Amino acid sequence: MGLEIKKQERETSQALIRRFTKSLQQSGVLVRARKIQFKRRKKSKQMKKRAALRKEELKKEYEKLRKLGKLE
Repeated sequence: MGLEIKKQERETSQALIRRFTKSLQQSGVLVRARKIQFKRRKKSKQMKKRAALRKEELKKEYEKLRKLGKLE
């Protein structure tokens, strides 16, 4: 889906650029491109397991320190 703007008769370059940017914003091409650019990949099963185990270990360590009075 290309966006094509042709220079009209007696149109300045600045007016052409202004018209192009306006039509580009209205078409929504930039929004879609930015969504695709920053799309996150899904984590694999193994990475999810590792993250869950690490979270459990940190939770246990936090509770241990809290019981010892080293944390508020």
